[in-house]
Amino acid sequence: MKKIINPWEGLDGYMCFGCAPSNPMGLHMEFYEDGDDIVAYWEPEVHYQGWLNTLHGGILTTLMDELAGWVVLRKLQTSGMTSRLDARFLKSLSTREPRLTIRGRIKDRKRNAIFIETEIYNSQDELCTRADLVYFIVTQEQATEKFHFAGCKAEGE
Repeated sequence: MKKIINPWEGLDGYMCFGCAPSNPMGLHMEFYEDGDDIVAYWEPEVHYQGWLNTLHGGILTTLMDELAGWVVLRKLQTSGMTSRLDARFLKSLSTREPRLTIRGRIKDRKRNAIFIETEIYNSQDELCTRADLVYFIVTQEQATEKFHFAGCKAEGE
């Protein structure tokens, strides 16, 4: 498994809620490439709860949405935006979980529509949440111009 290098780290004004390491309120996600999958590990905190000691569904959805974006960044070397996200909450997740695993991969592509599936597993490796997403990509030129994207590499490249 190779760690993916964040291409925006150090960019002035970069404060993504999902992945910016300097956003004090953010999720501080980091990503790894594992074959066809992109993977993130994340430790819940109490201020991300909905019900008492239970992770908020919006945070779970954000984790999957962010991961899907990184699937596109790494696997297709471009950017874009989520068009649709269909989440299924199968089992609640506690804010006391020591670590969650978020995984995602491309399932299909129809021109600029990328179909991605994601899952969230608890620390016992039980599937708790999943989502199917449709992500619309832009050309690499548009990704550079609109999203300041200059490629997505992994450590050792």
